[in-house]
Order: sequence, then C-alpha cells, then structure tokens
Amino acid sequence: MSNIIGHTRGGTEWTPQFAVELDPKKCIGCGRCYKVCPRNVLDLVERGEDMIDEDNDYDDDEMMVMTIANAGDCIGCGSCGRVCPKGCYTYAAAEA
Repeated sequence: MSNIIGHTRGGTEWTPQFAVELDPKKCIGCGRCYKVCPRNVLDLVERGEDMIDEDNDYDDDEMMVMTIANAGDCIGCGSCGRVCPKGCYTYAAAEA
C-alpha cells in the first residue's frame, strides 16, 4: 500500500505526518498543543506512576499531562509538535 498523499491549494503533493505518540515523561502539561489542535485530538490526564521521568523533579505529584485521546481525528497538520517546548511528539505517515 501507499501512504496518504495530500495536496496543497496550488496542487503540490505532500505526505501528512500524523501524531502517533506523545511522551508523557517529557510533557509538562502546558496546554499549548491542546490550544492549537483544530480537531480535538488531545486531552489532559493525570500523570500516572508510569509517566514519571526519574531524572526530572516535579513540584506536583498530581500534575496533568497531555495524551492522544482521539488519534483517528488527527489531520497531520503538525501544529502540536511545532508549539511543544519539550519535543514530546512522534509522527508517522499513514497508509491509504
């Protein structure tokens, strides 16, 4: 199979890169990605024990972090990753 191909308004082809993973150990819960996502893909959740990075010192044990809640709604715009100050997102092309 081939990857999904998008077209710009001018007709140029491009391959959208969809958010496939968000590293909760890097996430600081700032909400920037949530604010720019046009499709309601993300949601805030409480940081669980498995989401704690031992190298970081968090002030609040009940800190909220982002999660990909509705991956199927992602349109591959990449806005979330462009505003993320910690580089939490991993992207991949999707098959058609």
